[in-house]
Amino acid sequence: MKKILVTGGLGYIGSHTVVELQNEGYEVVIIDNLSNTTIDVLDKITSITGIKPAFEEIDLKNKEAVKHFFKYYDVDGVIHFAASKAVGESVHEPLKYYENNITTLTYVLQEMVDNSVSNFIFSSSCTVYGQADELPITESAPTKPAESPYGATKKMGEIIIEDTSKATDLKAIALRYFNPIGAHETAKIGELPIGVPQNLIPYVVQTAAGIRECLSIFGDDYDTVDGTAVRDYIHVVDLAKAHIAALNRLLNGENKANCEYFNIGTGTGSSVLEVVNTFEKATGKKVNYKIVDRREGDITAAYANTDLANNELGWKAKLNLETALASAWKWQENQ
Repeated sequence: MKKILVTGGLGYIGSHTVVELQNEGYEVVIIDNLSNTTIDVLDKITSITGIKPAFEEIDLKNKEAVKHFFKYYDVDGVIHFAASKAVGESVHEPLKYYENNITTLTYVLQEMVDNSVSNFIFSSSCTVYGQADELPITESAPTKPAESPYGATKKMGEIIIEDTSKATDLKAIALRYFNPIGAHETAKIGELPIGVPQNLIPYVVQTAAGIRECLSIFGDDYDTVDGTAVRDYIHVVDLAKAHIAALNRLLNGENKANCEYFNIGTGTGSSVLEVVNTFEKATGKKVNYKIVDRREGDITAAYANTDLANNELGWKAKLNLETALASAWKWQENQ
Protein backbone atom coordinates (compact mmCIF):
# COMPACT_ATOMS: atom_id res chain seq x y z
CA MET A 1 0.00 0.00 0.00
CA LYS A 2 1.46 3.34 -1.08
CA LYS A 3 1.64 6.03 1.61
CA ILE A 4 0.80 9.57 0.52
CA LEU A 5 1.32 12.81 2.45
CA VAL A 6 -1.48 15.33 1.97
CA THR A 7 -0.58 18.79 3.26
CA GLY A 8 -3.62 20.89 4.11
CA GLY A 9 -5.50 17.60 4.19
CA LEU A 10 -8.23 18.82 6.55
CA GLY A 11 -9.06 21.76 4.30
CA TYR A 12 -11.79 21.91 1.70
CA ILE A 13 -10.15 20.29 -1.34
CA GLY A 14 -7.67 18.35 0.79
CA SER A 15 -10.34 16.52 2.81
CA HIS A 16 -12.22 15.44 -0.32
CA THR A 17 -8.96 14.23 -1.87
CA VAL A 18 -8.10 12.24 1.26
CA VAL A 19 -11.47 10.46 0.96
CA GLU A 20 -10.82 9.59 -2.69
CA LEU A 21 -7.26 8.42 -1.90
CA GLN A 22 -8.56 6.11 0.81
CA ASN A 23 -11.30 4.84 -1.51
CA GLU A 24 -8.55 3.93 -4.00
CA GLY A 25 -6.59 1.99 -1.38
CA TYR A 26 -3.88 4.54 -0.55
CA GLU A 27 -2.63 5.03 3.00
CA VAL A 28 -2.83 8.72 3.89
CA VAL A 29 -0.89 10.94 6.27
CA ILE A 30 -2.29 14.44 6.77
CA ILE A 31 -0.40 17.57 7.78
CA ASP A 32 -2.51 20.60 8.69
CA ASN A 33 -2.00 23.58 11.00
CA LEU A 34 -5.78 24.06 11.44
CA SER A 35 -5.57 27.72 10.37
CA ASN A 36 -8.58 27.44 8.06
CA THR A 37 -10.28 24.27 9.26
CA THR A 38 -11.12 22.30 12.42
CA ILE A 39 -9.91 18.99 13.80
CA ASP A 40 -13.38 17.40 13.65
CA VAL A 41 -12.93 17.08 9.85
CA LEU A 42 -10.62 14.15 10.69
CA ASP A 43 -13.53 12.29 12.31
CA LYS A 44 -15.81 13.14 9.38
CA ILE A 45 -13.32 11.68 6.89
CA THR A 46 -13.13 8.58 9.07
CA SER A 47 -16.91 8.24 9.19
CA ILE A 48 -17.09 8.39 5.37
CA THR A 49 -14.31 5.90 4.59
CA GLY A 50 -14.14 3.79 7.75
CA ILE A 51 -10.39 4.48 7.93
CA LYS A 52 -8.78 7.09 10.16
CA PRO A 53 -5.85 8.75 8.39
CA ALA A 54 -2.69 9.51 10.33
CA PHE A 55 -2.60 13.19 11.31
CA GLU A 56 0.17 15.57 12.34
CA GLU A 57 -0.60 19.14 13.40
CA ILE A 58 2.37 20.95 11.87
CA ASP A 59 2.86 24.49 10.62
CA LEU A 60 4.93 24.05 7.46
CA LYS A 61 6.61 27.41 8.11
CA ASN A 62 8.46 25.56 10.88
CA LYS A 63 11.40 24.14 8.95
CA GLU A 64 12.57 21.85 11.75
CA ALA A 65 9.10 20.36 12.13
CA VAL A 66 8.99 19.60 8.40
CA LYS A 67 12.45 18.03 8.59
CA HIS A 68 11.40 15.89 11.57
CA PHE A 69 8.25 14.70 9.77
CA PHE A 70 10.18 13.40 6.77
CA LYS A 71 12.67 11.63 9.03
CA TYR A 72 9.79 9.91 10.84
CA TYR A 73 7.44 9.13 7.94
CA ASP A 74 8.46 7.23 4.81
CA VAL A 75 6.06 8.43 2.09
CA ASP A 76 5.77 7.56 -1.59
CA GLY A 77 4.39 10.88 -2.73
CA VAL A 78 3.12 14.30 -1.65
CA ILE A 79 -0.04 16.18 -2.63
CA HIS A 80 0.50 19.78 -1.55
CA PHE A 81 -2.60 21.84 -0.76
CA ALA A 82 -1.40 23.84 2.26
CA ALA A 83 -1.60 27.53 1.32
CA SER A 84 -3.57 30.71 1.87
CA LYS A 85 -6.03 31.11 -1.00
CA ALA A 86 -8.16 34.28 -0.93
CA VAL A 87 -7.46 36.64 -3.84
CA GLY A 88 -8.87 39.74 -2.13
CA GLU A 89 -7.08 39.11 1.16
CA SER A 90 -3.79 38.57 -0.66
CA VAL A 91 -3.99 42.08 -2.14
CA HIS A 92 -4.16 43.53 1.38
CA GLU A 93 -1.79 41.05 3.08
CA PRO A 94 0.82 40.17 0.45
CA LEU A 95 3.59 39.23 2.87
CA LYS A 96 1.35 36.69 4.61
CA TYR A 97 0.78 35.03 1.23
CA TYR A 98 4.42 35.04 0.15
CA GLU A 99 5.53 33.54 3.46
CA ASN A 100 2.75 30.99 3.76
CA ASN A 101 2.65 29.84 0.14
CA ILE A 102 6.27 30.07 -1.00
CA THR A 103 8.30 29.34 2.15
CA THR A 104 6.26 26.26 2.99
CA LEU A 105 6.50 24.88 -0.55
CA THR A 106 10.27 25.31 -0.47
CA TYR A 107 10.62 23.50 2.86
CA VAL A 108 8.51 20.56 1.67
CA LEU A 109 10.47 20.23 -1.58
CA GLN A 110 13.81 20.44 0.25
CA GLU A 111 12.84 17.52 2.48
CA MET A 112 11.45 15.52 -0.44
CA VAL A 113 14.74 15.88 -2.29
CA ASP A 114 16.82 15.10 0.82
CA ASN A 115 14.74 11.99 1.55
CA SER A 116 14.43 10.76 -2.07
CA VAL A 117 10.67 11.24 -2.31
CA SER A 118 10.11 11.97 -5.98
CA ASN A 119 6.34 12.16 -6.66
CA PHE A 120 4.75 15.59 -6.14
CA ILE A 121 1.37 17.04 -7.04
CA PHE A 122 0.91 20.78 -6.69
CA SER A 123 -2.34 22.57 -6.08
CA SER A 124 -2.01 25.29 -8.70
CA SER A 125 -4.61 27.62 -10.16
CA CYS A 126 -5.98 29.11 -13.35
CA THR A 127 -4.92 32.47 -11.87
CA VAL A 128 -1.49 31.83 -13.48
CA TYR A 129 -3.09 32.70 -16.85
CA GLY A 130 -4.37 36.10 -15.70
CA GLN A 131 -6.94 37.39 -18.19
CA ALA A 132 -6.24 34.98 -21.04
CA ASP A 133 -6.19 36.24 -24.64
CA GLU A 134 -8.31 33.32 -25.81
CA LEU A 135 -11.08 31.25 -24.24
CA PRO A 136 -11.32 28.42 -23.41
CA ILE A 137 -7.83 28.42 -21.87
CA THR A 138 -5.37 25.69 -22.88
CA GLU A 139 -2.19 24.75 -21.04
CA SER A 140 -0.16 26.36 -23.83
CA ALA A 141 -1.67 29.78 -23.05
CA PRO A 142 1.02 32.13 -21.76
CA THR A 143 1.14 32.72 -18.04
CA LYS A 144 0.80 36.44 -17.41
CA PRO A 145 1.81 38.86 -14.70
CA ALA A 146 -0.38 37.95 -11.75
CA GLU A 147 -3.42 40.07 -10.92
CA SER A 148 -2.92 39.39 -7.19
CA PRO A 149 -0.24 38.22 -4.73
CA TYR A 150 -2.18 34.93 -4.45
CA GLY A 151 -1.85 34.42 -8.20
CA ALA A 152 1.82 35.38 -8.00
CA THR A 153 2.47 32.66 -5.40
CA LYS A 154 0.92 30.01 -7.66
CA LYS A 155 2.96 31.15 -10.65
CA MET A 156 6.13 31.35 -8.53
CA GLY A 157 5.34 27.95 -7.05
CA GLU A 158 5.24 26.40 -10.51
CA ILE A 159 8.61 27.97 -11.36
CA ILE A 160 10.17 26.63 -8.15
CA ILE A 161 8.81 23.14 -8.84
CA GLU A 162 9.97 23.13 -12.47
CA ASP A 163 13.46 24.32 -11.53
CA THR A 164 13.65 21.63 -8.84
CA SER A 165 12.50 18.93 -11.29
CA LYS A 166 15.32 19.94 -13.68
CA ALA A 167 17.98 19.75 -10.99
CA THR A 168 16.82 16.65 -9.06
CA ASP A 169 14.81 13.43 -9.44
CA LEU A 170 11.56 15.23 -8.60
CA LYS A 171 8.60 14.26 -10.80
CA ALA A 172 5.79 16.77 -10.51
CA ILE A 173 2.33 17.53 -11.82
CA ALA A 174 0.77 20.95 -11.30
CA LEU A 175 -3.02 20.87 -11.50
CA ARG A 176 -4.33 24.28 -12.52
CA TYR A 177 -7.82 24.25 -11.11
CA PHE A 178 -10.56 26.57 -12.01
CA ASN A 179 -13.24 27.17 -9.30
CA PRO A 180 -13.96 24.25 -6.95
CA ILE A 181 -17.46 24.16 -5.45
CA GLY A 182 -19.89 21.72 -3.85
CA ALA A 183 -19.55 19.12 -1.12
CA HIS A 184 -19.34 15.38 -0.58
CA GLU A 185 -22.61 13.54 -1.20
CA THR A 186 -22.76 12.54 2.48
CA ALA A 187 -22.78 16.26 3.42
CA LYS A 188 -20.19 15.39 6.09
CA ILE A 189 -17.40 17.45 4.52
CA GLY A 190 -17.65 20.64 2.45
CA GLU A 191 -16.46 24.22 2.25
CA LEU A 192 -16.78 26.00 5.58
CA PRO A 193 -14.29 28.85 5.72
CA ILE A 194 -13.44 30.32 9.09
CA GLY A 195 -14.83 33.85 9.29
CA VAL A 196 -16.41 35.71 6.39
CA PRO A 197 -16.28 33.65 3.15
CA GLN A 198 -13.96 34.93 0.44
CA ASN A 199 -15.36 32.66 -2.28
CA LEU A 200 -18.70 32.95 -4.06
CA ILE A 201 -20.48 29.69 -3.22
CA PRO A 202 -20.04 29.71 0.59
CA TYR A 203 -21.35 33.27 0.56
CA VAL A 204 -24.31 32.25 -1.60
CA VAL A 205 -25.32 29.36 0.68
CA GLN A 206 -24.74 31.37 3.87
CA THR A 207 -26.91 34.17 2.47
CA ALA A 208 -29.65 31.70 1.55
CA ALA A 209 -29.40 30.26 5.07
CA GLY A 210 -29.77 33.72 6.64
CA ILE A 211 -26.26 33.73 8.12
CA ARG A 212 -25.24 36.57 5.79
CA GLU A 213 -27.63 39.42 5.11
CA CYS A 214 -26.76 40.02 1.47
CA LEU A 215 -24.45 38.69 -1.24
CA SER A 216 -22.29 41.35 -2.87
CA ILE A 217 -21.74 40.75 -6.59
CA PHE A 218 -18.55 42.54 -7.56
CA GLY A 219 -19.29 44.40 -10.79
CA ASP A 220 -21.97 44.11 -13.48
CA ASP A 221 -20.10 45.98 -16.19
CA TYR A 222 -17.80 43.19 -17.41
CA ASP A 223 -17.86 42.23 -21.08
CA THR A 224 -19.88 39.05 -20.44
CA VAL A 225 -23.37 37.71 -21.13
CA ASP A 226 -24.93 39.63 -18.21
CA GLY A 227 -22.10 41.91 -17.09
CA THR A 228 -20.98 39.72 -14.17
CA ALA A 229 -17.67 37.84 -14.08
CA VAL A 230 -17.50 34.37 -15.64
CA ARG A 231 -15.73 31.37 -14.09
CA ASP A 232 -15.49 27.62 -14.61
CA TYR A 233 -17.07 25.96 -11.54
CA ILE A 234 -16.00 22.36 -10.92
CA HIS A 235 -17.45 19.96 -8.35
CA VAL A 236 -14.87 19.33 -5.64
CA VAL A 237 -15.32 15.53 -5.89
CA ASP A 238 -14.44 15.65 -9.61
CA LEU A 239 -11.43 17.77 -8.68
CA ALA A 240 -10.36 15.32 -5.96
CA LYS A 241 -10.50 12.47 -8.47
CA ALA A 242 -8.19 14.42 -10.79
CA HIS A 243 -5.53 14.24 -8.07
CA ILE A 244 -5.86 10.44 -7.97
CA ALA A 245 -5.44 10.28 -11.75
CA ALA A 246 -2.37 12.52 -11.56
CA LEU A 247 -0.86 10.50 -8.71
CA ASN A 248 -1.40 7.21 -10.55
CA ARG A 249 0.31 8.71 -13.60
CA LEU A 250 3.43 9.53 -11.57
CA LEU A 251 3.54 6.29 -9.61
CA ASN A 252 3.11 4.25 -12.82
CA GLY A 253 5.86 6.23 -14.58
CA GLU A 254 3.46 7.44 -17.30
CA ASN A 255 4.51 11.10 -17.10
CA LYS A 256 6.03 12.47 -20.30
CA ALA A 257 8.11 15.19 -18.63
CA ASN A 258 9.57 15.75 -15.17
CA CYS A 259 7.09 18.59 -14.67
CA GLU A 260 3.64 18.55 -16.28
CA TYR A 261 0.66 20.92 -16.19
CA PHE A 262 -3.03 20.12 -16.53
CA ASN A 263 -6.14 22.31 -16.48
CA ILE A 264 -8.84 20.93 -14.19
CA GLY A 265 -12.26 22.35 -14.92
CA THR A 266 -15.52 21.57 -16.70
CA GLY A 267 -14.87 23.51 -19.89
CA THR A 268 -17.97 25.64 -19.34
CA GLY A 269 -18.05 29.22 -18.07
CA SER A 270 -20.87 30.46 -15.83
CA SER A 271 -21.48 34.06 -14.77
CA VAL A 272 -22.07 35.02 -11.14
CA LEU A 273 -25.73 35.74 -11.88
CA GLU A 274 -26.08 32.39 -13.65
CA VAL A 275 -24.69 30.70 -10.54
CA VAL A 276 -27.17 32.52 -8.30
CA ASN A 277 -30.09 31.65 -10.59
CA THR A 278 -29.00 27.99 -10.85
CA PHE A 279 -28.67 27.79 -7.07
CA GLU A 280 -32.21 29.14 -6.61
CA LYS A 281 -33.52 26.62 -9.15
CA ALA A 282 -31.62 23.69 -7.56
CA THR A 283 -32.66 24.46 -3.98
CA GLY A 284 -35.83 26.54 -4.11
CA LYS A 285 -34.07 29.11 -1.90
CA LYS A 286 -33.85 32.81 -2.72
CA VAL A 287 -30.54 34.67 -2.51
CA ASN A 288 -30.60 38.32 -1.50
CA TYR A 289 -27.90 40.12 -3.52
CA LYS A 290 -26.72 43.57 -4.55
CA ILE A 291 -24.32 44.81 -7.20
CA VAL A 292 -21.24 46.59 -5.85
CA ASP A 293 -17.99 47.88 -7.36
CA ARG A 294 -15.52 45.52 -8.96
CA ARG A 295 -13.07 43.80 -6.63
CA GLU A 296 -9.34 44.41 -6.95
CA GLY A 297 -7.50 41.47 -8.50
CA ASP A 298 -10.54 39.98 -10.29
CA ILE A 299 -10.53 39.21 -14.03
CA THR A 300 -13.43 39.20 -16.52
CA ALA A 301 -13.65 35.56 -17.56
CA ALA A 302 -11.82 32.24 -17.25
CA TYR A 303 -12.87 28.75 -18.27
CA ALA A 304 -10.84 25.71 -19.21
CA ASN A 305 -10.04 23.65 -22.22
CA THR A 306 -9.64 20.26 -20.50
CA ASP A 307 -8.67 18.13 -23.52
CA LEU A 308 -5.16 17.46 -22.19
CA ALA A 309 -6.40 16.19 -18.80
CA ASN A 310 -9.14 14.18 -20.51
CA ASN A 311 -6.70 12.48 -22.88
CA GLU A 312 -3.52 12.16 -20.79
CA LEU A 313 -4.95 11.58 -17.31
CA GLY A 314 -8.04 9.72 -18.47
CA TRP A 315 -10.04 12.09 -16.27
CA LYS A 316 -13.17 14.10 -17.03
CA ALA A 317 -15.52 16.20 -14.91
CA LYS A 318 -18.84 14.36 -14.55
CA LEU A 319 -20.92 16.45 -12.13
CA ASN A 320 -22.76 19.55 -13.34
CA LEU A 321 -23.29 22.99 -11.81
CA GLU A 322 -26.77 22.24 -10.48
CA THR A 323 -25.57 19.06 -8.74
CA ALA A 324 -22.63 20.92 -7.21
CA LEU A 325 -24.81 23.75 -5.90
CA ALA A 326 -27.41 21.35 -4.51
CA SER A 327 -24.64 19.49 -2.65
CA ALA A 328 -23.29 22.80 -1.27
CA TRP A 329 -26.76 23.62 0.08
CA LYS A 330 -27.19 20.13 1.58
CA TRP A 331 -23.83 20.61 3.30
CA GLN A 332 -24.88 24.00 4.65
CA GLU A 333 -28.17 22.58 5.97
CA ASN A 334 -26.18 19.85 7.72
CA GLN A 335 -24.29 22.50 9.69
